[in-house]
Amino acid sequence: MTHITEETLEYLAKLARMDLADSEKAKLAGDLEEILNHFEELNEVDTTNVEPMTGGTAQRNVFREDEAETRKEMNGSADDIIAAFPSHERGYLKVPAVFGEQE
Repeated sequence: MTHITEETLEYLAKLARMDLADSEKAKLAGDLEEILNHFEELNEVDTTNVEPMTGGTAQRNVFREDEAETRKEMNGSADDIIAAFPSHERGYLKVPAVFGEQE
């Protein structure tokens, strides 16, 4: 049985950029342990004579030529859209930063 330490849980939460309340930590740790236990069960399955699969069906990709379309339902030019956006600069839309300095 796998055990998730508080240190591991905090590391995973930081990677996922999640702020966890103490009440959430216990539930999440339990959920992760349950998931990892399922993988441990799968590791016990004997796959010695099982041929590897590369896909679930025998279907092949069906390719088609790309065709450019113009969107008629879109009213306004690119300049109108940029002007309507809450924050913009030199023709670019400004959005809040997702990644900052390393914490």
